[in-house]
Amino acid sequence: MSDEATTDEEKGIFGGLFVNKHVEYIKSLDKRHDEIEYWMTEHLRISGIYWGLVALHLLGRENELDRDKIIKYVKSCQNTDGGFGGHTGHDSHLLYTMSAIQILVMYNVLDQINGDKIIAFVKSLQDESGEVSGDCWGEKDTRFAFISVAILSFFHAVDQFNMDGVIEYVRRSMNYDGGFGSQPGGESHSAQVYTCLAALAIAGRLDIVDRDRLSGWLAERQLKSGGLNGRPQKLEDACYSWWVLSSLKILGRVHWVDRQRLCAFILSAQDTEDGGIADRPGDIADVYHTCFGICGLSLAGFDKYPLDEIDPVYCMPVRIAERAGLRSWMNNVPKTWK
Repeated sequence: MSDEATTDEEKGIFGGLFVNKHVEYIKSLDKRHDEIEYWMTEHLRISGIYWGLVALHLLGRENELDRDKIIKYVKSCQNTDGGFGGHTGHDSHLLYTMSAIQILVMYNVLDQINGDKIIAFVKSLQDESGEVSGDCWGEKDTRFAFISVAILSFFHAVDQFNMDGVIEYVRRSMNYDGGFGSQPGGESHSAQVYTCLAALAIAGRLDIVDRDRLSGWLAERQLKSGGLNGRPQKLEDACYSWWVLSSLKILGRVHWVDRQRLCAFILSAQDTEDGGIADRPGDIADVYHTCFGICGLSLAGFDKYPLDEIDPVYCMPVRIAERAGLRSWMNNVPKTWK
């Protein structure tokens, strides 16, 4: 049969979404040993696997990767302090520990690692005030406040943490525009908004948030192209399809952005020849933007292909979050937001 006679669906193209191309792109990432980018991003290896696996799950193609090989590799990245590095032999960091746990949860093998050691590692990074560092070197950020709480919630150990300190740190990072920064006094940024909202959702303290003001600030992140930016006066970027929409989902205000125009922007950032999604049209695709672009399509209700529903707090498919007992955060959302 000629290409002309082949339908879009037979090519794996659904409503402009190049499903088969994206699957093949993700599968190829661990085979590019002749490219400098492969070696320059060694420290991101475990997060790269997480991003790729989330995208494949949303596309309904999670079995395309070698499950046993990935599980073995992830376990090899755990250090004696209980945390995980971005690659075997790398220092532990909360970012990579979170990615490792998410991978193991998606494969339903979290019980294969020592949870007590991970809990101890996370607790060791919180100081007396309740603020949390990403690693032993002491950098503090609202990202780490969220990640620490999220990791502990996987093991039902949030009550072992100084949650009052975390909540106060997040509250002090809230700005006059309703947004949140990376720390008290930091500029509001969409990614930090997500981390703070997600932390408050798990903690049951969304009452701190100015819902209307924050929803308005997030809705203003949509530009004429349909894409979203991270803060005022910046370019649109496909990854903010996740950071902005996940926050609006928690707030119950996804409908405050034009979702059709956003989907069109994400689709325009695809590499239609080699697969993957870039930050914006014409740029080079990468697995990070591929993951969060597809997450954005899921949150926006893209209906040309049966994408799995994504949980806006844990950035994993809803069905997996439910299996892991992680959807209790929804009970903490004020009734008037639903």
